[in-house]
Amino acid sequence: MVDSGDRAREEFFSEAQEIVEGLGRDLLALDEAVRTNKVDPDVINDVFRAVHTLKGLAGLFGATRMATLSHELEELLDNLRLGRIEISASVLDLLFRSVELYGRILQNEKDGRDAPMPEVDDLLRLLHQDAGPSAAGLPDDNYDLDPGLLSVLTEYEEHRLRTNIASGMTLFRLRVQFHLATIDQALDDLKITAKPYGEIITYLPTGAGADQDSIELDILMASRAPLEELQRALHQAGAAVEEIPRRNNNGHGRVAPPGMPSMSAALRGGVPTGVSRAVDLTGSMAASPPSSARGNRKGELSSIRSVAQTVRVDIHKLDRLMNIVGELALVRSALGRLVERLRAAPTERELSLDLHRLQRTFDRHLAAMQAGILEVRMVPLGQVFDKLARVVRQISRDADKLVNLVITGAETEVDKLIVEELSDPLMHMMRNAIDHGIESKSVREAVGKPAVGTIALNAFQKGNHVVIEIEDDGKGIDVDKLLDAALRRGVMTPEDARTTSYREVLNLIFQPGISTKTDVSEISGRGVGMDVVKTNISKLGGVIDVHSEPGIGTKMTVTLPITLAIISALIVRVADRLFAIPLTNVQEAVALDEATVRQIDGREMITLRNSTLQLCYLARLFGLNEEEELSARIAGLLGGARGGSAARPAVGGRRGSDGRGTLGLREASKRKYIVVASVGARRLGLVVSTLIGQQDVVIKALGPSLSSVRGFSGATELGDQRIALVLDAPALIEEILHGGDRQRNDPRSTHG
Repeated sequence: MVDSGDRAREEFFSEAQEIVEGLGRDLLALDEAVRTNKVDPDVINDVFRAVHTLKGLAGLFGATRMATLSHELEELLDNLRLGRIEISASVLDLLFRSVELYGRILQNEKDGRDAPMPEVDDLLRLLHQDAGPSAAGLPDDNYDLDPGLLSVLTEYEEHRLRTNIASGMTLFRLRVQFHLATIDQALDDLKITAKPYGEIITYLPTGAGADQDSIELDILMASRAPLEELQRALHQAGAAVEEIPRRNNNGHGRVAPPGMPSMSAALRGGVPTGVSRAVDLTGSMAASPPSSARGNRKGELSSIRSVAQTVRVDIHKLDRLMNIVGELALVRSALGRLVERLRAAPTERELSLDLHRLQRTFDRHLAAMQAGILEVRMVPLGQVFDKLARVVRQISRDADKLVNLVITGAETEVDKLIVEELSDPLMHMMRNAIDHGIESKSVREAVGKPAVGTIALNAFQKGNHVVIEIEDDGKGIDVDKLLDAALRRGVMTPEDARTTSYREVLNLIFQPGISTKTDVSEISGRGVGMDVVKTNISKLGGVIDVHSEPGIGTKMTVTLPITLAIISALIVRVADRLFAIPLTNVQEAVALDEATVRQIDGREMITLRNSTLQLCYLARLFGLNEEEELSARIAGLLGGARGGSAARPAVGGRRGSDGRGTLGLREASKRKYIVVASVGARRLGLVVSTLIGQQDVVIKALGPSLSSVRGFSGATELGDQRIALVLDAPALIEEILHGGDRQRNDPRSTHG
């Protein structure tokens, strides 16, 4: 039984991780806004609220290091949002460093480690110092601000009010009345509608709702739009708009226009009974908020809705559910075999039909359950892409290069387990793109390129796969340097270098120790990494491709399955062993005509559909003896036909139950099939003994002794309780097509 304290800690880690990820996204938006000079105060306020929430969570669960960092960061952000300091590159650096440290602190807390973290102390010292230049003071107001109004504004709201006035904005009062049951949605709609026209500064309840189930609000808004335009825009949202006149010679121009009650008048005598409680229940605002409470309204609104619409689920619980689905899939297969046996019995035909109908219903519900669980496991790639964006910002600064990251397809979804394993490979590829690919500003300008380099990160779904592309507009890969490095390390001979294709040369970057850089930096250059990237991608059932043009840039393409949990597979027999080939990698299966096989450069090829296809005999690849297995199968067939008694030799050899002689059985049993496996544009013909059929399988991990063996991604139990190894098609294709073919090119064993 799980202890309630353990559950609470799990919830803390989960919620804190979500907040940190959200912080990362907000900081990226803030960084972009600073570069384009379009800073949105709401973003700064969002960051402040997130850190404030994180501080409270950390304090509650005893995460002292995180709470201390959050406290200091909150002070910095409070000064920033109140305009006491200006946002600058140094301030942004501190914020980004804080987010990175949050992640490491969280991981240490999860692992139960309490080791010293000097980097946290260093950052705390920096946060204590003046992080940014003081902001210029605001000019005198050209409005007479009602003291009653100022008394109910938070410090942040008063700052935003004065900032908008100083920038020449016109103030407007929006009066709205909403039903309490729908106030959340109504306020959201109003904010979305008003956003393009200006900034909403505060909401003040008047206590004058038409009945006890409604509430009237005065909303103070700053805008440059003319009154008539604002009235038209906000009419649909139910807002009556009045302009607040500026100061004139007669002293008029307070926030409340002449003839209208003051916005603060309703609050001078206190809020009517029931209003505070009614508004509190919606999570929208508090009648008498503390300094930071009113700033938390947006966060509270979204938090309430997210609690209602989302539920956190431990991935291990989903794994257990998926295992149950796998067991049900085995039951389905067993039911199918039982139906076939009943069909073969004439007296049980009616029963077999009933069972067949029941099986179809079972299949339908099982498929729906399987699809539902898989959907729950899916998460957007944006979880990884957001981290990469922060990495690009930091690395480009370290390398003193100007880089713009363009992300598309972040909403593309894949299995959570794949997303978790993708972070490191993609991060290394991004480092390489910046360090090896993107040139310095001076070099780019000298060759007529924009000073700012571009890295495009794109993701999209293609069938049952997801494709991730990382493309830069840098200098491309220097194939001459690549060949020199390969020759120096003995990866290839001079003869190989003369005959190797351009594509094969590019793939040398995935060889251990190969690098085109002559100097070693903290970012890259040691030739360690791209081979590991390729290995990790292969472990996920994926493949990585590279394309590069000198002076134009380089494009890395990663193709991955959408999920690793449960797959449809083609079950095949090779000698006496069963294998499962994921259908996502199967193009087609055809009978092999041995007479059409020809040798080209030591490789066995056929022509299929006007295209050359290389063959891989799995029996030879895995060292299986098809001849022994063939003899055993024939003996079994003949033994079954004799019923155990002796049989006389017939002309042309002994005869089986189908009237064919031994030679006929041998020829029929020697028939082989080609399963055309593919990953991206690459194809390989896998030669197998028998095609068994299609089946949904749950992949189980191999034990420690087999986990490092290339060519297998796991094992699965079939419906008849036999075990089949699951082929890692991408790894096989990669190894066979790029010179790693372990087949013995012995002419005597060419045709089994």
